[in-house]
Amino acid sequence: MAARRKTATRARAVKSRARGKLAPARASRGLAAAEVALALDAPEIASLVADVRQAGGTPLGAYRDPLGGRPLLLASLPLAAVQPTPFQRDLSPTHTKRLAAKIDEAAAFLDPLIVVRGADGGLWTPNGRHRLAAGKVLGLRQITALVSPDDALAYRILALNTEKAHNLKDKSLEVIRMARALAKSDGTRRESSFAAEFEAPELLTLGLIYETNPRFGGGAYSPFLKKVDRFADRPLATSLRERQAVAARLLGIEADVKRIVTALTARGLKSPYLRNYVIARINPVRFHKAKKGDTGPAMPIAQALVRMAAAAKRFDTTKVSSADLAWVAAGAESAE
Repeated sequence: MAARRKTATRARAVKSRARGKLAPARASRGLAAAEVALALDAPEIASLVADVRQAGGTPLGAYRDPLGGRPLLLASLPLAAVQPTPFQRDLSPTHTKRLAAKIDEAAAFLDPLIVVRGADGGLWTPNGRHRLAAGKVLGLRQITALVSPDDALAYRILALNTEKAHNLKDKSLEVIRMARALAKSDGTRRESSFAAEFEAPELLTLGLIYETNPRFGGGAYSPFLKKVDRFADRPLATSLRERQAVAARLLGIEADVKRIVTALTARGLKSPYLRNYVIARINPVRFHKAKKGDTGPAMPIAQALVRMAAAAKRFDTTKVSSADLAWVAAGAESAE
């Protein structure tokens, strides 16, 4: 009996290890080695070579991306010739100084910026604001860059920007800034057609709120928004105006949440999870579980906001106990 249990345990362990492995693709993709090479005088990069030289830079080499096959130009560019995309997250001086120090210690700038043509005709980097700033701190004259003819890369910033981990505020502000830029250039396109660029619909809503209130704790509202917020099939410019109303409703609800938290604190209930507890209690879709394959909202967002606001207004602080908060804390810790 004991031997059988040991065998079963070993089998489960082997199965668990197998699940953790990354399985390689069955079929090979992309270009062969000979197809990757690209001469600097190739017609498909002629305009990029001209742009780099006009900016005072030097083309160093060219190749075709081994996955998609699009041409890329490796170049050395003057620092002043490159600007971050205007909708990128705010610069962190602390991170910039740390990054500059580490680059200086290594005595090598090894991570080229990705650069595209900007809407203003200049050169933009969608993923290198901190490296660019670190180069300025170090006093670099030139910076290496991968220059792409695909201007749309400027709007895939969230997928490209891996040099400093995004928090929810950073991500939301980038998305709303990007949405505003796109609304100006192509506001008639449906919001839903930008799903890949925006990543998640609730980031648009939270971005509008963070612009008004930088100290807003959006993480507590994220579970609610994930269940009710969806990309609109209306023109982007129109949907952004409608989202302003949603953001205003949430800020109104947040004002009531603060009032409730203040009342609970006055009763002696103190917990870092107090605000999260209140928001969870007034969330009208907190118990909703989507069925497999169901991508629709748990409830129309306008209806959900009305119910949430009403629940906040009638919240009875006298019915909250320390045991309730202990239960919430235990759940939060297990999730971490």
